[in-house]
Amino acid sequence: MPKKGKAKNTVNKAKHTKLLNRKLNKVKLEKEQNKARLKAIVKKANELKNKESEK
Repeated sequence: MPKKGKAKNTVNKAKHTKLLNRKLNKVKLEKEQNKARLKAIVKKANELKNKESEK
């Protein structure tokens, strides 16, 4: 027979999942921002290199 009442520990599991998802999203966002920043730096360096080679 199943137990009556609220299921055990579901609130804590939900909170834990929420916090883990928040952490993973933060890490993912930081990676994307870092990748975009590096792309911008490389692009700027290539533009400077092209300008110098044209002179």
